Amino acid sequence: MTAPTKPPNDSPADGPLGPPPGEDLHSPVIDWFEEHARDLPWRLPEAGAWGVMVSEFMLQQTPVSRVLPVYEQWLTRWPRPADLAKEAPGEAVRAWGRLGYPRRALRLHGAAMAITERHGGDVPTDHAQLLALPGIGEYTAAAVASFAYGQRHAVLDTNVRRVFARAVTGAQYPPNATTAAERKLARALLPEDERTASRWAAASMELGALVCTAKNESCHRCPIADKCAWRLAGKPEHQGPPRRGQTYAGTDRQVRGKLLAVLREAHGPVPQPVLDRVWHEPVQRARALDGLVSDGLVEPLPGGLYRLPLT
Repeated sequence: MTAPTKPPNDSPADGPLGPPPGEDLHSPVIDWFEEHARDLPWRLPEAGAWGVMVSEFMLQQTPVSRVLPVYEQWLTRWPRPADLAKEAPGEAVRAWGRLGYPRRALRLHGAAMAITERHGGDVPTDHAQLLALPGIGEYTAAAVASFAYGQRHAVLDTNVRRVFARAVTGAQYPPNATTAAERKLARALLPEDERTASRWAAASMELGALVCTAKNESCHRCPIADKCAWRLAGKPEHQGPPRRGQTYAGTDRQVRGKLLAVLREAHGPVPQPVLDRVWHEPVQRARALDGLVSDGLVEPLPGGLYRLPLT
């Protein structure tokens, strides 16, 4: 099911044109956001576009509570892209700490270098230029353009996709991967006014994070519960492919994290025997270490030594 479309102008028998798709959702969701939005540092004007970009990298697959202390330390140390670009990429990995998915740190470092080299150290305002930065995908470019510069873009993260799936299409959950139909729906739901569109993007995301959650949704607190297609249909259970769960214990991700923790704490290169102590299973440990090297997160040195990357 897609968003309703306007009837053609040459069909007077159909009566007057109705409101644009989503118009009845915009005001209640934005009004709710104005009252209930969390007080987060990247939403402050002084955060600037760089602060917004850093937050978007860190918040991917990571809850706000874990991001906040690392974000504050990061912006204190590297308040501008050029400050980060001067450092070795390994320092970005070290400062990333235990946020997980540390390749994001390398990508953010690469974006900082490109911003410094191509744009004089200022995060570009143009969506296409944002998208051309290394490590910046469709979502992050739209989020920075919308949240930092107030532009009109469809910002589709997991929370927004879930809100749209329930409120508009009547499904409990969105597909596992973003589809063309979801992108089309998100564009159809965008308010025409730029400022309203940017508030809508932030508000619908916050609604998914705080109210329309994946489990134990709080429909009694939802400003559009009376319009939600899923609730009005009796909350039918998910009928699509099984939703992917995230496991951690015993996985290569856990081993990689343990190896990186040793390297982050070290003040110099680490010998292989020290790394061998972090995990009992040698084949999995070697595979995890090889993966870190392949991803550019760890630099091997002669003599069986390893360190965070300097280049």
